[in-house]
Amino acid sequence: MRTTQTSQRRYRDRLRHLLSASLMAATLGLPVLSGAAALSAAPALAADQPTRGGTMNIIVQPEPPILQLGLNQQGPTQTVGGKIYQGLLTYDKQLKPLPSLAESWDISPDGLTYTFHLHKNVKWHDGQPFTAKDVIFTTTKFLPEVHSRARANFARCESITAPDDYTVVFKLKEPFPSFINAFEVASAPIIPAHLYEANTDYKNNPANATPIGTGPFKFKEWVKGSYIHLVRNDDYYKPGLPYLDDIYFRVIPDAASRALALESGQVDQSQYNDIEPFDVARLKSQPNLNFTTDGYEFVAPVSWLELNNRNAPLNDKRFRQALMYSLDRQFIRDKIWFGLGQVATSPINSHTNNFEPNLPKYTKDVAKAKALLDEMGLKPDANGVRARIRFLVMPYGETWQRLAEYVKVSLKQVGVEVTLENTDVAGWVQKVSNWDYDMTANFTYQYGDAALGVSRTYVSSNIRQGVMFSNTMGYSNPKVDELFASAAKENDPVKRQALYSEVQRILVDDVPVAWLLEMQFPTFVSKKFNNVITTGIGVNESYESVYMTKR
Repeated sequence: MRTTQTSQRRYRDRLRHLLSASLMAATLGLPVLSGAAALSAAPALAADQPTRGGTMNIIVQPEPPILQLGLNQQGPTQTVGGKIYQGLLTYDKQLKPLPSLAESWDISPDGLTYTFHLHKNVKWHDGQPFTAKDVIFTTTKFLPEVHSRARANFARCESITAPDDYTVVFKLKEPFPSFINAFEVASAPIIPAHLYEANTDYKNNPANATPIGTGPFKFKEWVKGSYIHLVRNDDYYKPGLPYLDDIYFRVIPDAASRALALESGQVDQSQYNDIEPFDVARLKSQPNLNFTTDGYEFVAPVSWLELNNRNAPLNDKRFRQALMYSLDRQFIRDKIWFGLGQVATSPINSHTNNFEPNLPKYTKDVAKAKALLDEMGLKPDANGVRARIRFLVMPYGETWQRLAEYVKVSLKQVGVEVTLENTDVAGWVQKVSNWDYDMTANFTYQYGDAALGVSRTYVSSNIRQGVMFSNTMGYSNPKVDELFASAAKENDPVKRQALYSEVQRILVDDVPVAWLLEMQFPTFVSKKFNNVITTGIGVNESYESVYMTKR
């Protein structure tokens, strides 16, 4: 493994020689700033009052394939689309629901009826009124056709009705306490019925090219490969909001260029995987930037080594346990992710509902790993090799390549020879979704609740060839299926926790995947901007209350 000092020195050299500030400005289509001007922004004073005006430049990488959030829920689409579209609810950092298009809501004592009361003065960006009709169309027709998570959630409804233009009633077939977490903007973006109901070929509707939402910002222009431009919605239903004039999402494919753009002040915000972990410490020291890992509580990603449970010797849980004992996950956190995240102890993130803290822990123990392999009859050959497996490297940047190299070295210590295979993003998705791998790295979002974002990875009903982020590893345990199903419909929180605790204990013993980290994403924001990360969906929020400090 390369040392931290060598990596950082190499990366600084790469930054210096890759781009000059003027070249970056030309790339982004922005004016050239001197170093002094770019770094002169000071922290906002507590006495600052929000004022209207200003432009915010935000990195978006990779460039989203489309901005229609109902049709695509990839991270970049969520970040941009969350300013255009809205859900009925949003969620704070403790995952408590907050108003969005719904100003209030009621849940019946039996947990079967959810009644949402909508804001009455909302307009779509084309001037048409927003009503309950749009919610009914979105949740009964549009999303069930194109959005797999929403389809599963709303299939639990016996009926979805609107007693008047500003009330929507969801009546469930059976209790599903997690239902209240199903209404944030990426899980259930509300779509304008008047633009889609006449054309049921939703994926090819001409309206997709110019997205129309109810959010505080309207779509203005998309120059492919360069930027997406949003402008203030002057008819937004909250008086005085939003504060910003406009937002530019800047497409910057190269990681070094993204870091330099932040450092020089050419862009004002990064998120998710925009910044490589090994460059976080340097950027944290920059006087023009604030740093946070807040705002990802709702998605709460857990990274893992995904193991194809169909392929020998990975189809034996003793081999999978041996892999866990072969890894120093604290080293992975400290030296590969440079302190971002924490070692995962469960398939459920500790920020997600129903996390169980008291589970057996896997720490690096080469002797235990070898003993498990001996028990399986995997004895070393003349070259000391007990087994051979292929590792399909996740093509999402240098950090994931380093992880693959570390895994190869670690498993060699116990006699497992790893061959690294590289591909592009499209190839990786195709191979993993079609089960053409032994091992890869992956992470998924948990959406605040085990029933919404965790069970899908492990239940046998979600083994679906060709479908990414399903149970691609082919793990099947009838008891796990039963426990997840029972927990999802259990109204009593104590009983529900007991069911989820039991399923976590089984999964930690079975090791269908080798959990690595509860991930933390580094978000950098220019100190010129305020009220940026305010909820548990963070950078995917509407940004209605973000304002720029006037100097």
